[in-house]
Amino acid sequence: MVDIAGAFALPGKVAIVTGGAAGIGEATAAVLAAAGARVVVSDWDGDGAARVATAIAAEGGDAVARGVDVSDAAAVTALVEEVVAEFGGLDILVNNAGIMARRPVLEISPEEFDRILSVNLKGVFYGCQAAGRVMGRGGRIVNMLSEIIDRGTAETGSYAAAKKGAEALTRTFAVELGQLGIRVNGVAPAWTITAMTRQRGLNKDGEFEPGRFDEVKEKLAALSPLGVVNDPIDIAYAVLYLVSEAGRNINGQVLRVNSGSSMT
Repeated sequence: MVDIAGAFALPGKVAIVTGGAAGIGEATAAVLAAAGARVVVSDWDGDGAARVATAIAAEGGDAVARGVDVSDAAAVTALVEEVVAEFGGLDILVNNAGIMARRPVLEISPEEFDRILSVNLKGVFYGCQAAGRVMGRGGRIVNMLSEIIDRGTAETGSYAAAKKGAEALTRTFAVELGQLGIRVNGVAPAWTITAMTRQRGLNKDGEFEPGRFDEVKEKLAALSPLGVVNDPIDIAYAVLYLVSEAGRNINGQVLRVNSGSSMT
């Protein structure tokens, strides 16, 4: 009989999820823990990471929190080495940490551009590199991309550059680490309801207006054939597939969780 539950189970696996304090990272950490993995919830917001780890533990999962800035190569390497020393190895890495600043391309400062690339692009590179050095055969890495790799949008120049670069890195690491038995894939979500996207509901005074947010959400939902936007759990389930035995022969691919919007 086909063991469907077993194909998606992660018993005894050790996973790191960066940017795990909220949104997609929080949902991903919860899903991996529910599948049986021991999850290290990592975020520059250490308190937020601790909150998520505590919530997972309260539900019977196995999770700990670690504070780290993924733009710091030494800090990322130290995190991976610490996890290996404490838990005996590293099986799964989800490079989810990301930031965005919406601004017309003619107004992006060099400092802002560097900061976005440092987190969203260099952070992916540092994570893949550190994990690739310690993972054995069967290791799995997932890089969080964005539908922006397929669709140009206004005021997202630095973010788009970083995500497109991360897509290229995903394929390069898939080729090189694949020879070591390590799979590397990407997930490219369409617009997902998170703290980052809720910024679209802020007025000029920085106050959140539900109506304003709903208007943006409806406009973006209309871009897809299904007429919906994502919840973080939708992305987390895609990650689970890629890191489970169900996806054992998937390598160097980008799974687009966008309700078909990239076809329009």
